[in-house]
This record gives sequence, structure tokens and C-alpha cells, in this order.
Amino acid sequence: MKKKLLFTGICLLLKWSVGFSQDSTAKLDLSGSVDGYYRYNFSDNGTNNFTSFTNSHNSFELGMASLRADASALKGKVTATADLGFGRRAEEFSYNDGTADAGKNGFFSLANIKQVYITYSPTSKLKLTAGKFSTHVGYELLDAYLNRNYSMSYMFTNGPFFHTGVKADYTAGPVGLMLGLSNYTDQSTATNNVKTLIGQVSGGSSNGSFKAYLNYVGSYGSNTLAIPGNLKSLSQYDLVLTEKVNNKFNLALNATYQQRDNGLINGGWLGAALYLNYDASASNGITFRSEYIADEKLIYFTSKNIFANTLSLVHKVGPLLLIPELRYEVAESPIYKKNDGSNGTAAFSALIAAVYKF
Repeated sequence: MKKKLLFTGICLLLKWSVGFSQDSTAKLDLSGSVDGYYRYNFSDNGTNNFTSFTNSHNSFELGMASLRADASALKGKVTATADLGFGRRAEEFSYNDGTADAGKNGFFSLANIKQVYITYSPTSKLKLTAGKFSTHVGYELLDAYLNRNYSMSYMFTNGPFFHTGVKADYTAGPVGLMLGLSNYTDQSTATNNVKTLIGQVSGGSSNGSFKAYLNYVGSYGSNTLAIPGNLKSLSQYDLVLTEKVNNKFNLALNATYQQRDNGLINGGWLGAALYLNYDASASNGITFRSEYIADEKLIYFTSKNIFANTLSLVHKVGPLLLIPELRYEVAESPIYKKNDGSNGTAAFSALIAAVYKF
């Protein structure tokens, strides 16, 4: 009986393989990127860095090497993506993955998987996705070539990175709806029973110059404080607005509110960032990011407010991006280290990054 079932299964697999090979619309696209940087903190005392991927001082650093494969079949009705990353950037992104003795999930190789997911589109308006995929929350993205600033915002660093689960996307003209369910935020494999509800409503102008995204993630535990960090609930509401003014100038606004409840304190922190992007030519551009964080009850941050400003130049040489950057930030509390070892309320740093996309 077992041999018969095995034979039947092999026949079905061969039949499917032949059908796939005969699908003239099937295709496979390969792409990738590499990036690295040098950063200098002008206080010359510690890194004075509280955001992702650039926590270094006076050091040449490797960012990430990425390899991505996108396959599709049946005229794009079925797709699969395997997006792998190697380096510090990838490990920080998948920070819950790793050897169990480091307090992680015990699966070191999962840290190399940025995204792995399958999609099925039963109609032109509906798409179903299952796997691990980058979050819909926020304006900035993991891959360096997709951002105009190389250093990351506080909102990116302290929001969700990715979700592992299922979601459904429905589009009708410029309007889009997404709803899904995943493991607890940033978990490639579940280490608890908490699940996260994810959702998005999007829209924009008919010509595509203006786009708006209202995003949500929410996790709810119980009176036993089941959510990591001893929380009863953790929710985030996020808004992204983009406007293409003309061929040279565009701007974006990202605002977020994260609500936390640990049974004793129920409150949250606010963040907002404005991005001004100007391209003087096809080869040269400039981006100014101004971000403000407010945490009046010190629920999450160690300062009631942080004001960070980043100026980045972007010089393109074919597929190569060179990004020199200056960053200055101030906080109400003395959270930065000064040259003499004492604490201060301001930090100034510079970096230069190289990013290659292929």
C-alpha cells in the first residue's frame, strides 16, 4: 500500500513538473546587492548610535550581501521568492534567529532568510501570500539600495521588521486592502502562542503622484503577560504619505504611534519623519530626513524626546551608489557619550557608504 501511494505521488509530481516545463510564461529572475560603509562618531567615545545597521565607530564595515530569486508561472498567477542575506545587516534584521544558548530560537540558518514566500492570485484583484515577508509598516526598507539615507530612522529600528504568516491583498484601482495573521512580530518560527494581526489600507491619486498607506500591527496576550517584554498587548498605527511634486523633487511623511500595555503602564510613543528628496540630475541627488520621537512617559525610550536630522548625498555611477552622509541628533536626556566620557544631549556623526545593485 505504501509503495502504491509513493508511486502515485511520484507520478503526480512528474506530471506537474512536465506541465510546469511546458508553461511558456514561466520565468526566473535573479538579482542581488552588496553594501558597506565607514562611520565616524565625532565625540570619539562609543558609537552614539541607537538605530539599526550602523552601530560602529572609526571602522570599515560590511553591510550585507543579498541574493534574490523570483520565480513565476501561469502568467504570474503563481510566484515564489527566495531572498537571502549575509552579514551584520541581515543578522540584525533577523535578530531572533540564532543558537539557543544566546537566548534565541535555536535556528542559526534562519538569520540568512530575509524573505521566503509564495503567492497565488486567483483573480487579477486578489493575491494570497504565505511565508516570511518584510513588514508593510513604515517608509524605510531593509535593503540599502531601496533607501536614500543609508543610516536608519528610529521608527524603522523600533517598529516591526518582518512577519511570518499569511496575508491577502485586494486591489480595486488605486485602492488597496491587506489583511493577514502572523507569528509574533519578527519571529521566523514561533517561540510563543501569541499571534499578530496585520492590515493596510492604501490609496492615491489616479496619476500615481500621491500615495497614502494606513498600516496596522497588533498583538494581544493575556493577563499572564504572554507577549515578549512582559506585555499584555502591543499595537502600532502607522501612516505613510508620498508626493511626487515633479521629476526632480518628491517628499514623504511617515508618522507612527506604538501602544504598549504591561499591566501597570498603558501608553505609547510617537514618531514622525519628513523626507525631502531632490535630484539635480540622473546621477546626483540629495535627501534630508528630519525625525522626531516623543515618549513623555518614558515607556520605551530613555529620553522624553529625540530630534534626529540626516543629510545624505546620492551619487550614481551606473548600478553603484555612493552615499556620503552627515547626522546630527539631540535629546532631552543626556543619552550620548561625550569626548571626556561624560554624558551629553547631542551627537554628531558622518559616514560614507557604497551600495551596488545587480
